[in-house]
Amino acid sequence: MAQIIVVTSGKGGVGKTTSSAAIATGLALKGKKTVVIDFDIGLRNLDLIMGCERRVVYDFVNVINGEANLNQALIKDKRCDKLFILPASQTRDKDALTKEGVGGVLDELSKDFDYIVCDSPAGIEQGAMMALYFADIAIVTTNPEVSSVRDSDRILGMLQSRSRRAEQNLEPIQEFLLLTRYSPARVKTGEMLSVEDVSEILAIKLVGVIPESQAVLKASNSGIPVINDEESDAGLAYADTVQRLLGEEVPFRFLTEEKKGFLKRIFGS
Repeated sequence: MAQIIVVTSGKGGVGKTTSSAAIATGLALKGKKTVVIDFDIGLRNLDLIMGCERRVVYDFVNVINGEANLNQALIKDKRCDKLFILPASQTRDKDALTKEGVGGVLDELSKDFDYIVCDSPAGIEQGAMMALYFADIAIVTTNPEVSSVRDSDRILGMLQSRSRRAEQNLEPIQEFLLLTRYSPARVKTGEMLSVEDVSEILAIKLVGVIPESQAVLKASNSGIPVINDEESDAGLAYADTVQRLLGEEVPFRFLTEEKKGFLKRIFGS
């Protein structure tokens, strides 16, 4: 049976889709057969970040409605043969996602995959609730700012009360914190919350700290998950995150401001 991971947040624009793409790719590169599903009905972006937007013929809602089967709708990643994408519909109503429909698709995928990564829309709308309902693992994604952290705290409440595991009195969802767009320099000047501040507020296990990086935007525009960029800090941080998810002990990097060398201090970076 597959492990179902939801990448979620209370606030939009924190990097959920970037993180879903990177984490799914990282799991597949580790030899785990992985599918990543876009739950953002009407506003899909995952296919763009994965670089497969022109290959979308059928989507998640087509499968739920019986208009296509999973074999027709799943898109195999060009770079990794263990990675597949199930895109969202751009034209359907968000209420097209039902517990019965989503549950049926996830049950079918669970027979063939090691991990199912659910890219959740922000907030507590229908798509978000469907994404978190079936989760075994939740990666709560937040920026180091008060409003983002506050909204993530609300999502934690939903995970603990509105999930299938909560309803059926099963073991709780494993909750992990992923801190994105982190800048030690801005933390130092008081513009951002520190890792310690966010961890104390949310009180869940830290799985990754992704530094603020132009490589993320570049990768998104290129249709290549940033984890494939092994020379960027963000790519390395996502690779570390995947290792921690798989139970490996990996020290955290990029938590302190990089010291500039003599030439950088004179001439800049």
